[in-house]
Order: sequence, then structure tokens, then C-alpha cells
Amino acid sequence: MNVLSRLFLAVTLFCTLALLGACGPKTVAPYAGGGTGAATEDTGDNRLGTITEEFSSGTEGLDSTGRGNGDGGGSLYGDADQQSDAYKREHGRSSPEFKPVYFNFDESGIRSDQVPNMEHNGDYLRNNPSAHVLIEGNTDIRGTSEYNLALGERRAVAAQNYLREYGVDESRIRTVSYGKERPLFTGQSEDDHTYNRRDDFILE
Repeated sequence: MNVLSRLFLAVTLFCTLALLGACGPKTVAPYAGGGTGAATEDTGDNRLGTITEEFSSGTEGLDSTGRGNGDGGGSLYGDADQQSDAYKREHGRSSPEFKPVYFNFDESGIRSDQVPNMEHNGDYLRNNPSAHVLIEGNTDIRGTSEYNLALGERRAVAAQNYLREYGVDESRIRTVSYGKERPLFTGQSEDDHTYNRRDDFILE
């Protein structure tokens, strides 16, 4: 074999070996950014579990309707709130569905500023035809018991007449007078007297 043939054979062999080396398996260096512990994967299930837990913690104290169940304090007015002076001034002793109506001293006529409350009560009764109401007439603590019982009755009847004219059947309305016997506020200030002169509306 001449020199040229040997040279051609050597070049061919070198090229073959080079091609075989390029097609061989590659070694990938491990990722060095993590710690030495085992790797963890944030799967979809893990994320869902976290979201569910956060949602559950935010709904504690609610019953199946979304209202407060008593444990989480979700009710609009608790027992303590209903004993507060602010609650009494707004609601008197009326049922939550109704609003109280206030009167001037020694008068039984429905005041113009109390008409919205009367209409609110009338609307509820018209929209709930099976509902009945007891109207409780009250006075402040000044005057005799006999006089105030009669005044409280006139106030209750005035509200009854208003509701009747508003379209509520009179058979659904009862009245009672407590006069000065059940004051909401027991003080002697004019503010106390003002809030004691009222009709309460009790859902029956």
C-alpha cells in the first residue's frame, strides 16, 4: 500500500471516530440552586388545599345560609346591642320588621316626620298579608297612671286608623296601652321623655 493510500485511510478513520464521539450520550450537570434536601413540587392539589383552608377559615361562624351561627358573631345585632341606648332609640321595643312612631308631649296625632315610619310599617303588612301586628301605646312618666293609659290608647288607635286607611285590614291589627308603666328610659331628661312617647309595633 503506497503512502497516499495510507494517508487516505488514516483520514477516513479519524473522521469516523469523530462522528461517533459527537453522537454519544451527553452528561448534564445537576442544578446547583436548590438545597441539599429532597425536591418538592407545588402541585395543583397542594394549591387547592391551601385555597380551601383559607376559604374555610374565612367562613367560620357562618351557617349554611351565610348568616351568623352565634359562634362567629355574624348577626347584625347581638343581645348586648339590643340593650344599648342607641338601639332603643332607633327601634324602641318594636319587632325588627317594624319601626316605632314617636309623639309630641300630650298629643296623639301622627307627626309629619313619623309618616315614613308609618308607611314602612304599612308596606310590610300589605306585602305580608298573613302578618298581624300589635300596636303598643306608651307615654312618658309624667302625669297620672289613669291619664297616661288613656293617652297611650289614643296613640295606639291613631296608628291603627292610619294603617287601616293605608289599606291594611283592621282585623289584622290589635292595640294595647301601657301608659307610663313600661318606660324604655327611666331618666328624667327631656331626651328620655321624648323616646318614651311612642307606639311600638309587635309582629304577631
